[in-house]
Amino acid sequence: MDRARAEIALCERILAKTGETVLTATLRGAERLEHWQHFPQGDVYDPESGAVWFYHCHPKSPTQPEEEHGHFHCFLRPEGKAGPIHHLIAIGMTATGRPLRLFTVNQWVVADDWLDATGTIALLSRFDVHLARPDYLVNRWLTAMVMAHEAVIADLIGARDAQLANLPAAAREDRALEVLSSLALPV
Repeated sequence: MDRARAEIALCERILAKTGETVLTATLRGAERLEHWQHFPQGDVYDPESGAVWFYHCHPKSPTQPEEEHGHFHCFLRPEGKAGPIHHLIAIGMTATGRPLRLFTVNQWVVADDWLDATGTIALLSRFDVHLARPDYLVNRWLTAMVMAHEAVIADLIGARDAQLANLPAAAREDRALEVLSSLALPV
């Protein structure tokens, strides 16, 4: 955990030297920022680990803090690009590029292949984006964020399932249930 936190700080420090943040590096080259648009286009996929991520923003919702600009969605494809995809965690970001919160979402939000808490938690340690593009520092920062907060993310995934436990399976498609668990991060 200490190593992951050190990597987060290193990535942020290197980006800051050129006046950038994780967010500005993610959105680099974007002509316009449109709601629901994935950055980078086509998402990021590491074929070695199966890790996938994208960033997007959307109109404000009641479950989203006012200061949240958008968020990263982190997934894993344990069987490769053609296999199932499992949502691990979302990382809400401020407009100044600081992580604001960690949260889990209902299945309909990301249309992933549902995996219960035990299976999802087992995938966390495999999230490792080691690619030069679209930005090496953003890839390493996201990897380190998942590593540094692995225990908290596991708790959030458990809380996600606990919220759905007494509801029918159809609740995973209930548009009224968007964010299932969330934890604010110190900004």
